Amino acid sequence: MTEHSEPTAAEPTGRIVLLTTSHRVAPGVLSWPAWQTLHAADRVLCADPGHPQLPYLREAGIEVAFGTPDAHELVEACAGGRTVVLLPSGEGDRRLTDGLARLAGSGRVSMPDLELLPGSYDLPGARLLDLVQVMDRVRRECPWTSQQTHEGLAKYAIEEAYELVEAIEDGDREELREELGDVLLQVVFHARIAEEGGGAEDGEDGEDAAGAFSIDDVAGTLVEKLIRRHPHVFGDAEAETPEDVNAHWQRTKAVEKQRESVTDGIPVGQPGLALAAKLAGRVRTGGVAVELPRGEGIGYELLALAARAEAAGTDPETALRAAARVYRDAIRAAEGVGE
Repeated sequence: MTEHSEPTAAEPTGRIVLLTTSHRVAPGVLSWPAWQTLHAADRVLCADPGHPQLPYLREAGIEVAFGTPDAHELVEACAGGRTVVLLPSGEGDRRLTDGLARLAGSGRVSMPDLELLPGSYDLPGARLLDLVQVMDRVRRECPWTSQQTHEGLAKYAIEEAYELVEAIEDGDREELREELGDVLLQVVFHARIAEEGGGAEDGEDGEDAAGAFSIDDVAGTLVEKLIRRHPHVFGDAEAETPEDVNAHWQRTKAVEKQRESVTDGIPVGQPGLALAAKLAGRVRTGGVAVELPRGEGIGYELLALAARAEAAGTDPETALRAAARVYRDAIRAAEGVGE
């Protein structure tokens, strides 16, 4: 009779967990599965002694070892069913992940389970934080950007706004996305300059400069305004139609601005048709009894047309641009351009 040895139990499978975190979320704000995994791990490794999560892990009583193991060393560390958690840097560790992939593909090594565990996720709008950081660095280090002022950039705000309008009218979605970014850049750029107290021309810098404010102040003011002017959304007011909403908006603005005239706050530097329509609209909604001025010349005729368009719910600037685009196409057709 041949004596057989007792079969041995298979060795428990280890586990490698790559715990990723978003630099756009405050350090220490981790998901519950992430904290559970960290507390239960046999070993937590980190290659970066300056990793932003480390102070919070220490505070939670989690011991972190520093080192850069290769793939073989990491697999051996998981022997006996142990769990090893890795905290990669923001750039990741391509050498390690490639090494693990090669080992797994060789078929010669019993691999532990590999798991990618997101410890924190980006929230909607998270890339705006990247934009603020990039703008801050460009403002410090770019020879051109570092010298710009509110006054010097003003023309670009106008140009970018017109390019955005053109993208909307063209119906080009890719162009629309890019032009929205260019308009957003103007906002972030001006806010970054304002952190220095108004601009390089003032000769002031630092957060103590008079009149300084940041992009957070801009966003905070906007949030407060949106909430205040939408009582039908954030309060007890009711609005069933767009006209109701506009009435709420106008009443709230009147209380906020305490204007002496319905013309207050209308920029006279805007295009003439838009200016005329805006004045006519304020007169109409404000109930001011004033007739259009009468006089000789095309200016008065255009004023009357703009007021008539506004009363009919038509933006004269948009209408004129649409007609001008048709005219432009007709000119190009007559020239044989684009055929």
